[in-house]
Formats: sequence, C-alpha cells, structure tokens
Amino acid sequence: MELDATMLARIQFAFTVSFHIIFPSFTIGLAAFIATLLVRWRITGQDHLHRLARFWTKIFAVSFAMGVVSGIVLSYELGTNWSRFSHVVGNVMGPLLGYEVLTAFFLEASFLGIMLFGWNRVSPNLHVASAVLVAIGTSLSAFWILAANSWMHTPTGHEVRDGIAYPVDWLAIIFNPSFPYRFSHMFTAAFLTTSIVVAAVGARYLLTNRFNEEARTMLRMGIGMVALLAPLQLVIGDLHGLNTAEHQPAKVAAMEAHWDSSKPAPLVLFALPSDKDETNHYEISIPNVASYIITHDWEGRFPGLKDFAVEDRPPVAPVFFAFRVMVGLGMLMIAGGLFGAYLWWRGRLFEAGWFLKAVSISWPAGFVAILAGWWVTETGRQPWIAHGILRTKDAASPVAAGAVLTTLILFVIVYSVVFSMGIYYINRLIEKGPTGAAVKPSGGVPSRPLSAAEEATHEAIEGTR
Repeated sequence: MELDATMLARIQFAFTVSFHIIFPSFTIGLAAFIATLLVRWRITGQDHLHRLARFWTKIFAVSFAMGVVSGIVLSYELGTNWSRFSHVVGNVMGPLLGYEVLTAFFLEASFLGIMLFGWNRVSPNLHVASAVLVAIGTSLSAFWILAANSWMHTPTGHEVRDGIAYPVDWLAIIFNPSFPYRFSHMFTAAFLTTSIVVAAVGARYLLTNRFNEEARTMLRMGIGMVALLAPLQLVIGDLHGLNTAEHQPAKVAAMEAHWDSSKPAPLVLFALPSDKDETNHYEISIPNVASYIITHDWEGRFPGLKDFAVEDRPPVAPVFFAFRVMVGLGMLMIAGGLFGAYLWWRGRLFEAGWFLKAVSISWPAGFVAILAGWWVTETGRQPWIAHGILRTKDAASPVAAGAVLTTLILFVIVYSVVFSMGIYYINRLIEKGPTGAAVKPSGGVPSRPLSAAEEATHEAIEGTR
C-alpha cells in the first residue's frame, strides 16, 4: 500500500467519518426514545418517565453537539481532498444534501431549542410535540444521507455528459435500487445501538441498587427493542445481501472471500484471504452454506473474485473480517435480546445478576457493529467512489501528500482530545443519574442550541465534585 495523497485522503476520511457516524446513529434512536418517554409521561403522568426523558436529553445534547462538529469536518474534506468528486457528481450530491438541510435540518433547528430548553418554560404538550418533531427530523436526516450514499453505490436517474453526472429523474435518484435496503438496515441499526446503551445503563443502575424505578423502565424498553429489532435486522440484512449480490457482486464475493465461481460456495468461518495468491489460507468453512445464503439454493453459484479484473476488485481482507464482526455481533444481539425477553416473561429479568452484568458491559456492541458494517459497505465498493461513474483514485484533489498527512495528524490529535472529553462527560452524566424532581424551575435561559451541551457538561462536572 502506497501512502500517496489519495491513500492519505482516504485514511483521513475514514478516520473522521468513523467518529462522525456513531453520534448520528446514537442520536437518531435516542431522539425517538426521549419522545417515547415524554409521550408515555403525558399519558400516564408517571414522574420517573419525565426524569428519564430529562436525563437522556442531557446526553442527547452532548452527543448531538459532537455529531455536528464531526459532520462539519466532512464537508470541508470534500472540498479540500475530494474536489474531483464534487466536480463530477456534485450536480446530484449537492441537491440531495440540500434537501436534507431544507427538511431535516430546518425541522431540527426549529424545535431542538424547545426540546432542550423548554422544560417548564413551555406547555407540556408543546414540549412533547417538539421532542416528536426532533425525532422525525433526525430520521429525515438519515433518509437524505442514505439516499445520497446509496446513489453512490447504485446510481440511477442520471446521465453522464463529458464525464459529469447530471440528474434526469430525481425519484429514480432518491429511490435507487439499494436505497430501501440500505436505509432500513442503517435505521434499524441506529435503534438497536440506542436500545443496547439504554439497557446497559439500566442494568448498571440495578447492579448498584440505584434509581431502581428508572432502571427497570430502561431495561424493559431496551431489552424489548433488542428482542424485536435484532431478529428483524437479520431479515433486513438477508434482503440487503440479495440486493448487493445483484448490483455489487464483487462486494459480495469479497464479503464471502469467494474466489472461484465454478462450484458452490462454502460459508467461510475463518480464513486469511490473500489478494496476491487469489486464495484463502487456513480456511475453516461449511460446504454450500454461502451459496444457500446468497442464492437461496444449496447448489447456487454466484460470481467469484476471479471473475473480475484485478483492478475492479475491492480489498478482500478488510471487507471479509469486518463483515464477520458485524454478523457475529448481530447474532449475539439476537441471542441476548431473546434470552432477556425469556427472563422478562419468567419474571426474572431484574434478578438474573449474571445477565445484568453482561448487559451492563454490552453498550459498545452497537457502535462496533455499525462501524464494521460501514467498513463493509464503503471498502466493499472500491475501487469506485461512485459506482461505474468515478473511481476513487480519480476523485482526489491535486494536493501534496505532506499537506494531507499534516491535517490527518492534526485531526487525530484534536479528535482524541475533544471526543475523549465528550465521552468522559457523558459517562459523568450517567454516573450522576436521573436525579432531581420531575418538574422544577431552571436557571438561566441558554442563548443558542449548542449551549445545551455546555449546560449538560457543567452538570456533569458538578456531579464529580
């Protein structure tokens, strides 16, 4: 691997987007969770639901702020490191991102302030409605971002003139062939991630005998969502895989480390794929199972990596291993969710200490699975940045490798400091817990939305004293 300007730009984008993606994924599910708590509170009048909503809103504020900061960086990178990409596909990508601003961002910006600062300052119904609209806004944001990303994988509704992509059918662009599967897969993953974090926090409180009423609510809601969504994600993943096999067969071949299409494919449990030797070393596999998964036929055949020119293949090892990490964690989520539902049914969910300990340390599982899935998706589409339109090596800006390396080092330093502090303060907020009365007067009125993160941070600091 040559560390030229293009490779360094890829590493830089992978580094920054990996930080960014975990925060929107978390806040999409968290916004819906907070809105659900507030709606339940308005219906039942139970104070602990109000305390929980307020507690998680503080964590939402810090996470939202870090998501915004890390997202802004990506826009600059498109201009500095990927100007050719912006030039070739900007006529399509620009409006799609603009639609996100016009719909999702405006909706969020209009009601986020009321959600964050409206406690006891606006009517309860307006506050609950604001939380619901913010949840809808975060979901709309995911809709447009996934539409843009899916179009890069399976572009339709455009025509290429003089090497530049021009839109001709916006409905075909938005609802491109992979969009329904990619959006539902990512959307479900976001809710799964949040559910696991919520359940883990609830288990943590139960193990330390703190905030028991709130902890039981968090555990029930978290485990219930995991038991429902994890099996559903398996079905969605299967449909997504079939769609990928149809439109991006080289990616599927890399995911399965499948080299030879002349015979049914085994399910490779472990191997060391070698691009150089075009084979797998130390392979442990189950005959015909991959063929059944991909084609739903035990004798089914699908293209192997040798069916593609070397320059058209994605790097196999990272896709192969990331896919197994994602699937392995998904299977653990299914097992954990269903077993938790069984304990709930037997009335032992809050007494099974070993299960609570396992749940309390499971909070990173969703984040790791999302990152692994993102690596499968984005590394698997190589060498294309926009499939069939523009190769990654042709999309980079004519900048010096030293300049890209310098900014990469700066990003690593700044991100390490900023995000370590953010995660530290989130942990302090969790340590402090959902304290206080459900309804109480607040202090001064913050002057801007992101100051909610400052307010939450100050509260976390005070909790350490």
